[in-house]
Amino acid sequence: MNLTRRAVLGAASTFAIGAAFNIRQAKAAEFEYKFGANVPASHPLAIRAQEAADAIAKETDGRFKMNVFPGNQLGGDNDMLAQLRSGGLEFYAVSGVSGLSTLIPAGSMYGIGFAWPDYATVWKGMDGELGAHFRKQITGAGLVVMDRIWDSGFRQMTTRSHPVKTPDDIAALKMRVPVSALWTSMFKALGALPASINLAEVYSALQTNIVDGQENPLVTINTTKFYEVQKYCSTTNHMWDGYWFVGNRRAWGALPDDLKEIVSRNINEAALRQRADIASLNASLKTDLEGKGLQFVEPDREAFRTKLREAGFYAEWKKKYGDEAWDIFEKAVGKLA
Repeated sequence: MNLTRRAVLGAASTFAIGAAFNIRQAKAAEFEYKFGANVPASHPLAIRAQEAADAIAKETDGRFKMNVFPGNQLGGDNDMLAQLRSGGLEFYAVSGVSGLSTLIPAGSMYGIGFAWPDYATVWKGMDGELGAHFRKQITGAGLVVMDRIWDSGFRQMTTRSHPVKTPDDIAALKMRVPVSALWTSMFKALGALPASINLAEVYSALQTNIVDGQENPLVTINTTKFYEVQKYCSTTNHMWDGYWFVGNRRAWGALPDDLKEIVSRNINEAALRQRADIASLNASLKTDLEGKGLQFVEPDREAFRTKLREAGFYAEWKKKYGDEAWDIFEKAVGKLA
């Protein structure tokens, strides 16, 4: 069953209390692992991850406990990735575009600007040949990865001073982007002035005018309350991003096969439910955010794509990723360069 906005808010308010209660009351676990994420506790990823943790604990009769830490409680993205690799953190929800790209050459490829036309194309690609290509690379980098990618969503641009309808509208604007070469490259190609800032610091950066605007999925714009410090939202759908549920190889290898099956099955099922949550929320969030004062603008998406092509953006990244990876990507999204 899909989450409603009321369910999201209710889950957020009881998240810490419920998790703490479970930790106190449950018997000592044979295996107790931590899962870190950068999204707030009210985000569907955090909610569904906690549901998966509860289901796993019940199905294993308390042998396996996964403690969920949303909202950068364990550090920023780079910190958590470093902890995961060293064994200080067992599980982590890593964005391929802003995190995994530091480990694997094509980690950010599915975030190429203005590539995905719709969700049907996303899931066909990421659950098919393209997703298998990414998982193979993640495994080759020494990590464990679950089969299903979680949805971060299509990203939209928000600004304070004026709406964005064409690339000319973001020329010379200071736009917050995640710590990622791909994002920086794309916004530079569009004429903006990108600034890399971790998600937990974006609200204050917008509030204090360090940056003029930012870009994120509607769900994140809502849960982080960016509408309080931004006026316009351009529905650019300029990037799609997702979260791979990755694990430390040594920690995963320590689990017996029966626990591996229970953990991976519940996590993959939770990913599918989380995808449905995002779809349901996206259908209603525009109206909700309009009610909170955010003004929506319909942009000329093809103008942005043309600008990127003329700036050599697609050709540049095709060369960086290599012909083999790029060919697999274009099988999923269509011709870009």
